[in-house]
Amino acid sequence: MKKVTILDIAKELNITFSTVARALNDHPAISKSTKEAVKKTAERLGYRKNKIASSLRSGKSNIVGVLVPSLDVSFFSSVVHGIESVMNQHGYSILLYQSQESNRKEDKGIETLLNSRVDGIIVSIAINRDDNTIFEEIISKNIPLTFFDRALHELNAPSVTIDDYRGGYMATEHLIQAGYRRIVHITETRKLSNFKERLRGYMDALKAHNIPFNEDLVLKGNLSLDFGKDCVKDLTSRGVLFDAIFALEDFTAMGVIQQLKAQQIKIPEEVGVIGFANEAFGSLVTPSLSTIDQQTHLMGQETAKLFLAMLQEGSFYKTAPKKITLDPLLIIRASSKGPKL
Repeated sequence: MKKVTILDIAKELNITFSTVARALNDHPAISKSTKEAVKKTAERLGYRKNKIASSLRSGKSNIVGVLVPSLDVSFFSSVVHGIESVMNQHGYSILLYQSQESNRKEDKGIETLLNSRVDGIIVSIAINRDDNTIFEEIISKNIPLTFFDRALHELNAPSVTIDDYRGGYMATEHLIQAGYRRIVHITETRKLSNFKERLRGYMDALKAHNIPFNEDLVLKGNLSLDFGKDCVKDLTSRGVLFDAIFALEDFTAMGVIQQLKAQQIKIPEEVGVIGFANEAFGSLVTPSLSTIDQQTHLMGQETAKLFLAMLQEGSFYKTAPKKITLDPLLIIRASSKGPKL
């Protein structure tokens, strides 16, 4: 079956090719009646706009690149869902790329997205990012860039993040109010500001409740389920006294729960546990995992709105970027109900 072209519509209406093309692109010089006639004829003939050719002519693809560490984590999947819902409402599609927490793959992902002629990039950086050059180049080339969750705050780009300090404070204070006193914090060795802020919140909550900070109760490593298990093994093998664990994220907290159960340590009677991120599995495990919710869908929606606002302004980096900080939410479940008195 022959593909219908703009020329076919022009012949049908006895008008010029350029008039049809401008009518299809909603050009202000074309009358409303002509636009309606072209639209109805295009629908009747089964015309389909060549979006790739159109983007080459206009310089716009209506596609936005979204770069995330991993979609295996429901946190990022939920944020992406929020981004996509808003973008689709405004006629944009998204093109996804996963960095797998690798700087090299992240750089490759940015190159791939730009080569795909995206209208801009939304990104949550890899955990060990230590060189901002590629993002500085994006800004210098006046390509729209917006961060979410893991942001480079020193750069002149908008961002949407959670208040990680407040989240760390809330998690620790909840454990204190539940009756726990020797609270372990499991954090990261890699220098991501999110985890530093959660540690700072932990320390300040202890101080506010007159509980001395103990360096022995802060364990550092690379977040993972196995790392959570190893932390429990290390604490118990060294005879360190503890009655609660605040893990920097839920997968590590899940490892903690699994190892405590393997060693027949009762949760929450002997040890309380809380994580961070509100991953989907948290409500399904036994005992269910207390956590800090990061309002992921809202984060995605707000990120998309910030990005769209950049596109509308046109001069993307001439004004101070808007940086939105969302409030964390405390989700109390069975794992931190309090010690047995």
